[in-house]
Amino acid sequence: MSLTPIADFVKEYAAADVSRLHMPGHKGRGPLGCEALDLTEIAGADELYEAGGIIAASEENTARLFGTAATYYGAEGSSQCIRAMLFLALQAAPAGQGRPVLLAARNAHKALLYAAALLDVDVEWLWPDPDGQGSLCACPVVPAQLAAALDRLTAAGRRPFAAYLTSPDYLGGMQDVAALAPLCHARGVPLLVDNAHGAYLHFLPGGSRHPIALGADLCCDSAHKTLPVLTGGAYLQVGRGLLAPDPAAVRAAMCLFGSTSPSYLILQSLDLCAAALAGDWPERLAGCIGAVDRLKRDLDALCPGLVRPSEPLKAVLDAGALGCTGQALADLLRAHRVECEYADGRYVVLMFAPGNPPRDYERVRAAAADAAARQGERCAPPALPAGIWARLAAEARPRCTIRQAVFFRQERVPAEQALGRVCALPTVACPPAIPIAVSGEVIGPAAAELFRFYGVREAAVLTE
Repeated sequence: MSLTPIADFVKEYAAADVSRLHMPGHKGRGPLGCEALDLTEIAGADELYEAGGIIAASEENTARLFGTAATYYGAEGSSQCIRAMLFLALQAAPAGQGRPVLLAARNAHKALLYAAALLDVDVEWLWPDPDGQGSLCACPVVPAQLAAALDRLTAAGRRPFAAYLTSPDYLGGMQDVAALAPLCHARGVPLLVDNAHGAYLHFLPGGSRHPIALGADLCCDSAHKTLPVLTGGAYLQVGRGLLAPDPAAVRAAMCLFGSTSPSYLILQSLDLCAAALAGDWPERLAGCIGAVDRLKRDLDALCPGLVRPSEPLKAVLDAGALGCTGQALADLLRAHRVECEYADGRYVVLMFAPGNPPRDYERVRAAAADAAARQGERCAPPALPAGIWARLAAEARPRCTIRQAVFFRQERVPAEQALGRVCALPTVACPPAIPIAVSGEVIGPAAAELFRFYGVREAAVLTE
């Protein structure tokens, strides 16, 4: 069986000199050069949401490589997969328990809120350490915290239909899925993981650290973030735990939240990725991880404290160690022809993959050396207000449901005028797309402080 059935079919079709009296309108010709490979669901091309041919065969190839119970392709990123996996978990929950509630770590991507609005579910939040000074992007969850939250909700007659974690997070922090999954399963609660940044974790040289291998029931992988896949390519991964959704149900869920015209360029990219993963890509990944490790050691030797601990393919730099802001360090990196993934007042995130040549590492070293040498130009990064997470957790009480807030009449106002108003759509930049105030919550003083800290200039609020 071919490892690349989708790409094989499209290549043969493009070479067949067929009169294309079907969509798309470019008819296989155009200025991009890829038009001949851009098809729709013609005879033999299979159909993504009713797959039984080449797409199904390719997905089975990928599932074998990842060791999952099943893998389903998505052409609209992890956002589509997040909505689908929440829908599947909700459908599997026992009936008659009142309004459905999801237990989630607070550093969730705004796609989770949109899913909650569409499905009309409530979210109970797991918060960061109240005494910590961490980033908006981070929310480490310890086993005792998760167990206590699950037991509290169950005792109140609101057992969650699922628990939801983001791992890795935007700053490369990883949850202890292997320790947290059994706590969920012992209470009959499936564990869902937003693994958008960690598709590669199954192929680590020391063994898989992918959420499915560690016990998660469902997870989404943004294949395009760390694997050789076009933007938008994603996987919905199914484990072997509490949830065993019927394949037709999974495809229906993906169809519910996706376009009926998926990009065949993206599907071919996912298909060809399977061949790469079965070939020398894992070996190249090991070499890349070694290079990133060496870079981290060199940067820490140059400036102790500069490198924040993170998952293997990220180098997360704490600009405070250099006495400058994250944005200033990002500007200096750009001067050295390096574009970062993300920068805020303190941190800079650099994402590597096997496709990065040696010069990219050298440019980062040169930029860091330049930053360390600029003693007289330093400007200390701003510090998060003391006790901000405890105060935000105390004031983040919903005035209405997430669905009501998202779909009611709303307006955009300057952030300084949002105090006391009800948050409508989450107003955050992407990246990192992590809401400060959640839809339906009253925007209090702590949220207003975080708006200023993260440079949020406008907020969407319900119309009074």
